[in-house]
Amino acid sequence: MSPTASTDFGFESVPWEEKTARVRGVFDSVAGRYDVMNDLMSGGLHRLWKAAFITWLRPRADMHLLDLAGGTGDVAFRFLAGGGGRVTVTDINQEMLLVGTSRARGKQLSGDIEWLCANGECLPVPDASVDAVTCAFGIRNMTDKPRALAEMCRVLRPGGRFLCLEFSRLALPGLEGLYDKYSFQVVPRLGRVVADDEASYRYLAESIRTFPDQESYACMISEAGLSNVSYRNLAGGIAAMHSAWRI
Repeated sequence: MSPTASTDFGFESVPWEEKTARVRGVFDSVAGRYDVMNDLMSGGLHRLWKAAFITWLRPRADMHLLDLAGGTGDVAFRFLAGGGGRVTVTDINQEMLLVGTSRARGKQLSGDIEWLCANGECLPVPDASVDAVTCAFGIRNMTDKPRALAEMCRVLRPGGRFLCLEFSRLALPGLEGLYDKYSFQVVPRLGRVVADDEASYRYLAESIRTFPDQESYACMISEAGLSNVSYRNLAGGIAAMHSAWRI
C-alpha cells in the first residue's frame, strides 16, 4: 500500500493506516450501549435478520464457527442456541469483547465460546481450521476488505461456509429520501441521546453508503477465492445476507 494511500471513514477520506484506529475508537465509545442502539435504530428488525442469518447457516453440533466482529456475542449466542458446537468470536475492540464475555457469563455460556481480540484482516487462526465463518455488520468497517475476505477464505476448511450479514442498498424504488432522512437525522440524534455519541452514529450511517452494493460485494467475495456466491435481500435491501463456500 502506498504511504500516500487513503480510504473512506464514512464520507471522510483518511490516510489508510489511520482507519483501523479510528474505527476502534468508534466502537470503544459505543460498546456499552451498542445492543440497545441496535434495537432502537432498527426497531428490533436486526433480531429478525440475525434469526434468518442463523437459520440459513444451519448450525450443527460438530460445527466450529469463527464469528468475526462479533464482540457482543449476538451471533455466537444464537448459533449455540440453534444447536451449534464450538464458537471462536473475534473483534478488534476489547471493549466490545468485554460486553460479550459479560453477557456470556450471564447466560452461563462462557465455556462454549473462545473470545479473541484480533483484526479480521490478519487473523491468528490456522489455515483450513474452521467449518464456518460469519461476519454480521462488521466488514464495512474494515480497512482492507479484500484482504479480510481472503483471510476468511484461508481459515475455512474445504467445504466450509462463509455467511455475511451487512447493510446494503435499497432495492425498493422511492424510499431513498425517507431512508436518508432517517439515517442522517434520526440515527445520530439517537446516538447523542442514548449513547452520548452523535459523531460515531453519523459515521455508521455514512459507512453504509460507502459500502459496495449487493452485486459488487458478491464479486469481491468471489475474487477472494470463495465459490457459489449468492445473496438474499432483507427489508427491501436495507440489509443483505451473502453466502459462499470454500471448495
